[in-house]
Amino acid sequence: MGILELLDSTEPTEHQTESLAGQLSTLVGASVYPRSITVENGSIYFLIRREPQKQLAVLSRTQSGNSIAAARVREVLVKGQPLSLSVYAQDAATAAFLRGRLAWLRPATLGLRTSAGCGDRLGLATPGHIRAVRTCTRDIAPIFAQQSIREMMRTARTPQNVIDDAVWGVFQEGWISGYGADADHLKTPGDIDACVAAGYTFYTFDPGAHVDNEFEAGKFERLPWRDMETSPADVRRVYGSRFNSQIVERAFVKYGRAVAHVAKLYRHLKVAMNGAPFEVEVSVDETEQPTTHAEHDIIASELRRMGVEWVSLAPRFVGRFEKGVDYIGELKAFEADCAGHVEVAKRWGPYKLSIHSGSDKFSIYPIAARLAGQYVHLKTAGTSYLEALRTVARCNLPLFKAVYTLAHEHYAEDRVSYHVSADPAKAPDHRLIGVSDPQSILDQFDARQMLHVCFGSILARYGAEIKQVLQENEETHYADLQRHFEHHLSSFCS
Repeated sequence: MGILELLDSTEPTEHQTESLAGQLSTLVGASVYPRSITVENGSIYFLIRREPQKQLAVLSRTQSGNSIAAARVREVLVKGQPLSLSVYAQDAATAAFLRGRLAWLRPATLGLRTSAGCGDRLGLATPGHIRAVRTCTRDIAPIFAQQSIREMMRTARTPQNVIDDAVWGVFQEGWISGYGADADHLKTPGDIDACVAAGYTFYTFDPGAHVDNEFEAGKFERLPWRDMETSPADVRRVYGSRFNSQIVERAFVKYGRAVAHVAKLYRHLKVAMNGAPFEVEVSVDETEQPTTHAEHDIIASELRRMGVEWVSLAPRFVGRFEKGVDYIGELKAFEADCAGHVEVAKRWGPYKLSIHSGSDKFSIYPIAARLAGQYVHLKTAGTSYLEALRTVARCNLPLFKAVYTLAHEHYAEDRVSYHVSADPAKAPDHRLIGVSDPQSILDQFDARQMLHVCFGSILARYGAEIKQVLQENEETHYADLQRHFEHHLSSFCS
């Protein structure tokens, strides 16, 4: 197949894209990402790389009108026929233009399919995530755009940045099977509005600030019953035959305000989306105490009563879900706890159980997959950043040494907002990097957690240098991510 034949065809086969990439590279004088080659309405869209930048190229028989004035347009000849070649910068305006032309680049809702959130703090990981998802033998619905508001603040990104970076990765890899965009850990209506404007489809509500872990006499009666749209008498009437009074009162003291806050956010979101499809996840995982099965049951019942619809819910499971490391706790205790939460989700759903702080929890994945079946959502975030640092360790040892040294310096301050237990005294000595294998540092418990929680400080100091290394060694970066995420997803693919 040649370029002229491609203009009049549907999508090229994978075998044809390699040959077409070579032809297009010669035509435009830049390397072409083969999987990005797409035909739509008589135009060929493809991603090119002119060191050190990537750009969008569009080839058509006639110059098509567009709203991007910055496009460079010139005439090229293919077998004597004049064609119009437009080249666009890789920026927000071009990403919006591309989403408008190619529907599969727009985030979509995913429903009750088994799903995985792939957080990307640097905006460069999506191609590696896609390559891992492609190897799954079972359908996994991916979320490629995912970052919490807290992380956006620490990485100096916006909701739109996160969406746009995912779009470029999806386009580069030619992923046409759909993906979600998770506006993660939203706490306020203002957070919601910013994410609605950017085009998110999946909204994770975090009412953790409204959870009360301290129960004492009289608190139940003093709850804000008007906001909760119920009364002590109604609560006792609804739940009195199912649970003893102390369980009910403790559950409402702990989660009553949180459920009311979720309902407030849900109603705001529904108005803001103005009829567009969306999905909601409710997260109560960032609490001091595990969510009991009775509490989960009451949360679900109250959410339903207040008109909230949700696709997944993240309870606080037993054990410790610390950042960047495997599950800490008894696996039999987790299995029993997970089984109970699965039964509640069946009773009030079905909806998916969501595993938050799910990065690197390899020991519990088979358990969750066996008990929950398809109804599970795995949420990862910092592990992609850690794999980026693995690539840095491979390709630029002095930079990795500087990053690791900074983690030692900032850990005491940066750990405050996390539940972690890393001890710098147990981590490998940063002064010995180069003597010992730097790769082993990424696998050592204490060092891995230190690097994880210090990402904000590290990126503030070395973010530009880290991104440059990853861009210059992108295939190494993608391979590190693919291998790591295949390990994450394998239990849910079998």
